[in-house]
Amino acid sequence: MKIVALCDVDTAIGLRFAGITDVRVPNEQKSTIQLWNQIEDDHTDIGLIILTEQLSEQIGKQLNEFRLRNLLPVIVEIPDKKGRKKEHIDYVSQLIKKAVGMDIKH
Repeated sequence: MKIVALCDVDTAIGLRFAGITDVRVPNEQKSTIQLWNQIEDDHTDIGLIILTEQLSEQIGKQLNEFRLRNLLPVIVEIPDKKGRKKEHIDYVSQLIKKAVGMDIKH
């Protein structure tokens, strides 16, 4: 299983330095929704999706529906260079709480 990232240009540079090779960045030719649809089509091959909070807002309803339909891949939302959004929901902590039965404090 592979790791796929959907993020902005600055975050993409850092993720590539970290060794993630499948990094998708929206541009004039491919919108965030188009790239997300490609990821959805190929999701059986993917174990982890890294997604910036900013882009996850653009996908919105599609992302929530995908999470409800699929246990894998795991989707991790990360802040971009502007920092964490105040209204961010930490889905990874929710998954851990559901599995372990305890809340994780940061």
